[in-house]
Amino acid sequence: MQVLLSSQKLLDTVHQLADQLSKRHSDMSDVVFVAIQQGGVVIGNGIVAAIHLAKPEQKIHYGQLDITFYRDDIRKEILTPDTMNIPFAIENKTVVLIDDVLFTGRTIKAALDVLLDYGRPAKVELCVLVDRKEHRQFPIQADYVGVTVETNKTDKVKLVNKEVVLISQ
Repeated sequence: MQVLLSSQKLLDTVHQLADQLSKRHSDMSDVVFVAIQQGGVVIGNGIVAAIHLAKPEQKIHYGQLDITFYRDDIRKEILTPDTMNIPFAIENKTVVLIDDVLFTGRTIKAALDVLLDYGRPAKVELCVLVDRKEHRQFPIQADYVGVTVETNKTDKVKLVNKEVVLISQ
């Protein structure tokens, strides 16, 4: 197991992503943040907290998205869904979709399918902590990337105990 981001580097990277988002969206009235369960929520919590500190006067809409039943690659077992909480409208808003690791793009594709069940956003932007871009199966790219890492297809990149680790298979 190799540490890609120590806990301090993880915190710094989350703050850098929050700073980029704050600069791009000076007015948060037409922006909503939606984190994908489970790892995306960990990153989303940090990003939204940092943006709130930078812009305490602005209301920040933040929700969590469960894609369990929209995935096309895990239908062989019964899965317990995660929390779904989007207590605001996404219609005609800029949705910033947040996830921990962008790998094949299948998770993001499923998340886009779920979002469309909630309405039609004006725009969707993607914010990821880690991009493993050499393994993409869909033409999906992130607008905001914490770090890009080169990995083997069989490797796993995970959030473990407030660090990001690479587990070689």
